[in-house]
Amino acid sequence: MRFESVGRSVGNAVLSRLGRAASRVSEETPLPADVLEDEDEYLVVFDAPGAEPGDVQVGYTDGAVEVRVERFRDPQAGFEMRYPGRALSLDGRVELPAGASVDADAARAELVDGTLRVFLPKN
Repeated sequence: MRFESVGRSVGNAVLSRLGRAASRVSEETPLPADVLEDEDEYLVVFDAPGAEPGDVQVGYTDGAVEVRVERFRDPQAGFEMRYPGRALSLDGRVELPAGASVDADAARAELVDGTLRVFLPKN
């Protein structure tokens, strides 16, 4: 019996560390993004799977679009959280082409099915 409880205790410690390590890896992974351009505006597209509008912050600073996604999903009713592995905190930063001139005040963003699109009209 004693070995079973030690084994269970070691197993719980290993699972806890793995969950924390996986969370840190997720947090350090930048959001993948594309920059597109037409005659009137730039379009920056980020993959943000599972994100909802309240999870996303978008900004424009020094010629770059900056995005932060922070989400945490509640555990299943009736279950106890052993380690938080579904929290997500990701950053993305994309530089626009050199010399790009945009009207940041007229920028708009939309989030549809885990894809964030940021539209920046040209000046």
